[in-house]
Amino acid sequence: MGKDPRAHSRDPQYKQAKRKGYRARSSFKLLEIDRKFNIFKRAFYILDIGSVPGSWLQVAKEKATKNLTKYKDGFYHRDHFKIMGVDVKKISPLEDIKMVRMDITNPEFQNEIRSYFGDKLDLVISDASIKKSGIKFSDHVNQIKLCKNILKIAKKNLKRNGIFIVKTFTGEDFNLFLKEMKKVFGIVVNFKPKATKKGSNETYIVGMKRR
Repeated sequence: MGKDPRAHSRDPQYKQAKRKGYRARSSFKLLEIDRKFNIFKRAFYILDIGSVPGSWLQVAKEKATKNLTKYKDGFYHRDHFKIMGVDVKKISPLEDIKMVRMDITNPEFQNEIRSYFGDKLDLVISDASIKKSGIKFSDHVNQIKLCKNILKIAKKNLKRNGIFIVKTFTGEDFNLFLKEMKKVFGIVVNFKPKATKKGSNETYIVGMKRR
């Protein structure tokens, strides 16, 4: 039997997300990652890859807005923030956020990043996922391939000591991808938020201290 189409709307975290004004329950995963690793500290220039429906962008904007006053000190600080969301699907607009509808493997996407930010990024986040086939092995392989493409974007655009978050699926090539991450970041951690649905093989890799 197929999944009950009403189950999503009955999910407690889905309901909580709606009450708080977030577009999806995935916002709680990002908030949990931030509580654990403080990824938004001094983050003003932020890129979100695979943004639809936009819940991670909402969290990023909340955090970046607070940073404008929170970190007015003698250390790294900006008087503005810049946030970009990119997806192959159309992203519903959010005020003060640039939306780009494009495949990140398109060479033109790098031009979009450079022309909008004009500087290195503080944080790259990604909750992007392939369209699952239900075959765990092939889904894992394809997700890792996507992660590698996202990592290329992060490598090109993150500042020194910048932070990177990417969703992946556990499986045969997982440790190989971790090794790739460790070449780029001084600290690499595998983290599964409590907000992740039970039985899911998805997990998040946090890369800190960009080399």
